[in-house]
Amino acid sequence: MIPLRDSIRSRSFPIITIALIVVNILVFFREVSLGPHLEAFLMTNGFVPARFFLGLSGHRPASHAFLPLLTAMFLHGGWLHVLGNMWYLWIFGDNVEDKLGHLPYLVFYLGCGVASGLAHAFAEPRASLPAVGASGAIAGVLGAYFIFFPRGTVLTLVPLLFFITTIEIPAFFFLFFWFLMQWISGALEMAQASTAGGVAWWAHIGGFLVGAAVALVVGLANRRRE
Repeated sequence: MIPLRDSIRSRSFPIITIALIVVNILVFFREVSLGPHLEAFLMTNGFVPARFFLGLSGHRPASHAFLPLLTAMFLHGGWLHVLGNMWYLWIFGDNVEDKLGHLPYLVFYLGCGVASGLAHAFAEPRASLPAVGASGAIAGVLGAYFIFFPRGTVLTLVPLLFFITTIEIPAFFFLFFWFLMQWISGALEMAQASTAGGVAWWAHIGGFLVGAAVALVVGLANRRRE
């Protein structure tokens, strides 16, 4: 299922969401320009769980452990990767930004990205390939949307056998289905006991749960003020 647009209209201009999209795309152009040096660049700036724990243990500089938690969320592995992530951010990010406020939303986004990296590290501590992408941070945005706007709807592109149609799906169901797919995929990958790493499913799960938890806290705080 591919989301096309949601039914919730933002009241303010989503400057942070747009800025994040622009930065991600510019960084990806930089990646493309590196040519044969791209692999080394991704290995240095991507998040590698095995290297993270070496940094924590003192066998590598601390910067090697913590800095990639931030840099990795602005890197992507290909055009489909970056465009898919930015599409989700564009559809769901503006409303969460409107709900949280611009600067708190930026802190929230970066925090979800870091939390998602940590979730990936603890789920697959021996993974030796770099995890890259904004997926974990955007998963946090989806988790917040899941809590803030459960009654919204998402116009969704759905393939049905030999043709494609569009259906308006409740946001609550769409995001629950998305989360369930991440959980199943993560559980299957963990069952294979791979040490190389692949799609960081647990980063998506961790980001979503952190985003939902923050939204719950914000919602409770707003109700108390009212």
